[in-house]
Amino acid sequence: MITKFGSLYAGHVDFDDLGFDATPANDRWLSDERLAGVFDKALAIAEVMDRNGYDTFWMAEHHFQREGYEVLPNILMVAVHLAHLTQNIKIGCGFNIAPMWHPLRLAEDYATADILTNGRVVFGVGRGYHTREVEVFGAPMLDQDANRELFEEQVDIVFKAFNERAFSHQGKHYTIPPRVPYRGYELTELSLVPRPRTLPVESWQPVVSASARGLDFMAKHGIKGIIGGGAASGGANERVVEAWRDTLRRRGREAELGTDLCIGFSFHIADTEEQAIKEATPFFEENMKMFAPLGFVRGLSDEQISALADGPRARQANLPTLRDAVKAGAWLCGPPELIVEKLQEVQHKFPALEVVNVGQVVGTPQRVIVEQLERFGKEVMPAFARQGSAAMTVA
Repeated sequence: MITKFGSLYAGHVDFDDLGFDATPANDRWLSDERLAGVFDKALAIAEVMDRNGYDTFWMAEHHFQREGYEVLPNILMVAVHLAHLTQNIKIGCGFNIAPMWHPLRLAEDYATADILTNGRVVFGVGRGYHTREVEVFGAPMLDQDANRELFEEQVDIVFKAFNERAFSHQGKHYTIPPRVPYRGYELTELSLVPRPRTLPVESWQPVVSASARGLDFMAKHGIKGIIGGGAASGGANERVVEAWRDTLRRRGREAELGTDLCIGFSFHIADTEEQAIKEATPFFEENMKMFAPLGFVRGLSDEQISALADGPRARQANLPTLRDAVKAGAWLCGPPELIVEKLQEVQHKFPALEVVNVGQVVGTPQRVIVEQLERFGKEVMPAFARQGSAAMTVA
């Protein structure tokens, strides 16, 4: 039963033009002042969510994006800031990209944020998808096998640091601690200082390829999965949900469809589905301009991806439309009652699902994000609060 709602903000600025006919993604080069505006925008979104009973405001870590699409380089710092300006909402790391960190610095920074916010920061890790980011920091991205191998060793270290009072690690990439003399003895183990106050650490990771190796790794560490939302294809992928349930069962969990998952949807509320599609299409198109060349829109030819940099060509390239995304279930568009109905269908299909993320894609202006989250909180979420109250009464 769905009981919690969150939303992801990847850190985009408000653009002057949007859609296929607007400035090509690679041609955007914004001023420092415009780029820094994402911090006030993040606060505005966090505040409206805090007022309307949302559970978690997620942000994404990204670097070097002078184009203005994802402009939050340190989400743990921003999370501490936002937690001190809001009352109840949790701030989620969606996600810290482990290959761009030393694992012990990541563990220390999260533990510090956990303490300073009294447990309101939610930990999340990912492998990354921007070569410009990951490779610049000296980690592999083009070599996916090497990226995964490094990521898994780093996350192993992070959880040792979280959960063990003192630990050591010997792997391909890290020897922790090095065997060095220290104040009269030889160093053989290390302690994270500080350790998180909130243990065990609630942890999340995006489910993208849903490989058996990736799912097994998540289950080993008790990491929960987020499907869809943000750049990844949205909607409730039944094959992935079933694979995750089966993975948990193999590890001895009494899991059902939806256990330890969050499913993400993009949405737009309007009086009719047609109006919602019309209003949100420029945002959908801008989002595609950014993410299709990175491989997040499946099934596109090289010619279609190339056409995204040229408005007239894009209009003739038979590209996916928002209407297609609505039909596929990745987007929820229309009046509140229709969105409630669609989410209830998802809930019926995945009875153990408790957490849903809803939000707007990269390119959506602040005014629209705030308005849409306000409406969703007032006109959609109460239907699920009522069903939760009814279930508790019956019990």
